[in-house]
Amino acid sequence: MEGAKPLSGKRALVTGGARRIGRALALALAKAGANVAITYRGSTEEAEQTVSDLRELGVEAFAIACDVREEASVVSAVAQTVERLGGLDLLVNNAGAFETAALEEISVEQWDAMFETNTRGPFLVAKSAHAALKAVQGRIINIGSLGGIHPWATHAHYCTSKAALHMLSHTMAKAWAPQISVNCVAPGMIVTSEKVDAAYEHFAAKTPMQRNGKPEDVAAAVLFFATCPSFITGQLLAVDGGLGL
Repeated sequence: MEGAKPLSGKRALVTGGARRIGRALALALAKAGANVAITYRGSTEEAEQTVSDLRELGVEAFAIACDVREEASVVSAVAQTVERLGGLDLLVNNAGAFETAALEEISVEQWDAMFETNTRGPFLVAKSAHAALKAVQGRIINIGSLGGIHPWATHAHYCTSKAALHMLSHTMAKAWAPQISVNCVAPGMIVTSEKVDAAYEHFAAKTPMQRNGKPEDVAAAVLFFATCPSFITGQLLAVDGGLGL
């Protein structure tokens, strides 16, 4: 229904919600009626702008500095969110890292850094939010990647960390049922700017839908998992225009 707000009164936390895909997810949840907290690490100005835009939608919104790699930072951010929102209904683990590197040139430090953000981060945030989500039969939506389903030769550490996140999502869904539903969205090539790039054109040509994805496409998938029956859990949904086929 036009004008309907299926998440009215719900309380959401979006990690890495200051810019790019995370910003689109936060705005989509707010448009659906949710009060939204976002975390950011270094994007202070972008976080402030996103919070301003969220509040213009008539919802409560605020930003919290948080490094998802650090347990103390995560515990503090989740506690602040629960206190300020009065609880937590939805967690979107969006914060992530991406890097291109030849497999044989990836250092141990690069490998570990990728897993710290892409796999350990969602684990720490979900673990910290578990009690609050369990109390209200809440939901977790992890943002994975097409790279976690299909191997990309120049992104081995990234692909492996996202594949691990996909398995973590399945494990969370099984371990925390029936109180919490857990699903995962795996975006393909998502373009977050108006920049024209030969690589973008290459991927668009390879994609059955003949275009690259937009942040709004990912947001639609997140909204689906945020509003669908909680009986739907443990699912991995690729948002890739058929690129992975």
